[in-house]
This record gives sequence, structure tokens and C-alpha cells, in this order.
Amino acid sequence: MRNDEVLIKVEGVSKKFCKSLKRSLWYGLGDIFRSVLGIKNPEILRKDEFWAVKDVSFEVRRGECLGLIGHNGAGKSTLLKMLNGLIRPDEGRIEMRGKVGALIELGAGFNPVLTGRENVYNNGAILGFSKAEIDYKFDDIVNFAEMEEFVDMPVQNYSSGMKVRLGFAIAAQLEPDVLILDEVLAVGDSDFRVKCFNHIYKVISKSAVVFVSHSIPQLTRICDKLGLLEKGNLLKYGNGVGDIIFYYTKALKQEKHTKTNEIQNILIKKFWIKETDNPVGKELTFGKSYFIQFELDLCGKAIYNDLKILITVNDATENNVLQLIENIEFTSGKLNLYKFEFQNANFNAGRYFITASILEGDKGKFLSVQRNITFFDVKNYLPGYASVFLIPHKITHEIKK
Repeated sequence: MRNDEVLIKVEGVSKKFCKSLKRSLWYGLGDIFRSVLGIKNPEILRKDEFWAVKDVSFEVRRGECLGLIGHNGAGKSTLLKMLNGLIRPDEGRIEMRGKVGALIELGAGFNPVLTGRENVYNNGAILGFSKAEIDYKFDDIVNFAEMEEFVDMPVQNYSSGMKVRLGFAIAAQLEPDVLILDEVLAVGDSDFRVKCFNHIYKVISKSAVVFVSHSIPQLTRICDKLGLLEKGNLLKYGNGVGDIIFYYTKALKQEKHTKTNEIQNILIKKFWIKETDNPVGKELTFGKSYFIQFELDLCGKAIYNDLKILITVNDATENNVLQLIENIEFTSGKLNLYKFEFQNANFNAGRYFITASILEGDKGKFLSVQRNITFFDVKNYLPGYASVFLIPHKITHEIKK
């Protein structure tokens, strides 16, 4: 239900903080005094000050979801607090139209001594619900949280999962024009997460949403556009979700190549991944075939039977996204070269890391594990829900009468 109605408008917003508490208090008093006299506060940084957010501008329309990404300390939380009205910007302006809701710290206001029922009313009141509205929505809240048996039990006896489920269920009853989400879609078990995603889809269809997450799959799943923050600056912004994710993950540094459980006479001497028609560099193009190649050397007279290669690919957030296990034939005393070619398994935009292991026997005894043996980047302007795309080998089409 997207239209041209702009519900969030951020223009040149900046916010600075001071690293020293004593100076921060002194600067604060001076700023208050100047504002009373109508004197503009200084725009330059004073001693120990830094810009947490600097000159950020964007718009979000009804039916759009803007994802904000960036490393820890990039300014995402500060920007969310300004959007939510918890702190004021030092420069610029923020315009929010309609009812504003925020799902940030689920269950943060719960009183552990009170029951779940009592906390529903207290937390609902904090979110702006009247008692009549909570009465009307109470059964829906309890059913959504799947807490029918425990709603009259003190919250201090709840598990952490039960608390966040109840917190999400209360906040989910908001029907906002503007919704602010901060890392809240990873709550509960898998069934409850599906329920959360389905609800968020309904909200996005009629609201303007700002979503902060470090989960690349979640961002590509629900966001129309992305903003990349770095040291308080909006480095990238727009509808090119795949391009921005590629830029963000490519900046990630590869962890040090480590070897574990290695038997010294089994060595992976070289390991690389290349495009088939352009075997240079570590960047793959979506839709093109590629190959993985490695050299294996076995020193000494040891004999191993039924050797296998296990290749695991991790994304930038350390999630396993692909695994390959194959039997390999080995000629002792020689440098053995192996090459695996791929055509139909393509990766979403981003940086990926490879771990290579040598296994022996049916039970897969690990003889050698080399973590982060190499990495590669993928540029793809068509982001999807999953990390790996499958391109059909063959498509048939027929018309039945």
C-alpha cells in the first residue's frame, strides 16, 4: 500500500556527545544558558566532544521500510533515540507524521513482582494504550504470546523467552503510522519468529518503518532501501539494497587464517575460488559459473583411507550458508590438485569466508581444519531472502488443455 505520503523526514540531523562526564555537565549548563538568552550553541566540537551523528538526511514514505546498518558505534542507536524523541538533535530537524510506535527493548519495563496480566496493563499504558483499549486487545495479546497458562504468574518466574514474547505481543498491538524496530525480530523460538515476521509484514504495508539490524538476511527480507552509517555519517543511502550490502560487507576484515586439529603430514598448500572465465581476484559476479580449487599434499609414509574434503561457507555474520562434502582420491608422494566447478549455486551480495577440512572414514574423523582459509566477494543487485540463489538447470513449460 505504498504511496507518496512522507511520514518520516530527517533533514541535516546531527548529535554530539562528550567523552568526559565533568566537561559534559559543564557544556550542558553553558548550552542551556545560551538557549535561554537566544544565543546559538557552537557548531564546532569542543574538547572531548565527537559527532555521534553528523548531517544525516532521509525520507521514508508509507509502505516503505528503511534498514539502517553499520558497525557498532556507527550512530544507529543515537539516530533511533532521536527518531523516538528520547533525545534532541543538536542540528537539523526531524518531522514525524501520525502515531509513532517503537519496538526496541521488549519487556524492559516489566515489574518482576507483578503478574503477566498486570504487566500487560502497565506496559500498554507506557506505550500509550488506554485501559479500554487494553481490555479490548487483552485476549489477542495473550494468544499472540502463547501465554494463556502463565498470564497470572509473577513475571519474575518467566523465562527470558517468555518475557520477550509477552513484550512483543503487547507492542505488536500498536497500529502506528511510524514504526521503529531495533533488533527485535530474533526473539523466541522458530515458530514465534515466523509469527513475528508475518505481523511485521502487515505493519509495513501501511506504515513507514525504520529497522536496525546486523542480520543481512533480515534486512534483505523486509527492507525496500538501506542506509549505511559509518562514524555518524550516512555513507550510502538508497534503493540499491544489494549494492549497499556488498559495499558494507566488503569492508569487513577477514579473521586470521587459523589451523586446528591438523596432522602435520596433511597439508592444504593452496586454496582459491575464481570465476571460470576470469580467474583473477576474489570477486564473483552473480549468475556466472565459478570454481573452487586447492592443492593437497601428504608428506611421509602415512596411509589414509576414504578421505573427504569438507568446505563450509560462512557469511559476514558467521552463519553457515553452504556446505560441500566430497570424496577425494589421493596419490601419495605427489601434489594433488582438485577443482570443483559450480554453475547453479549463486550467492547474495556480500563477503563470504571459507573453512576447509580434511576428513577420514565413514564417521568423518577430522584430520585437518583450516578456518578462514580464504574469502570472496559477490556483487549482486538483486538481493533476496536467502544467502544462496539456485538457478534452475532446466525449465520446462507446457500448456494443458
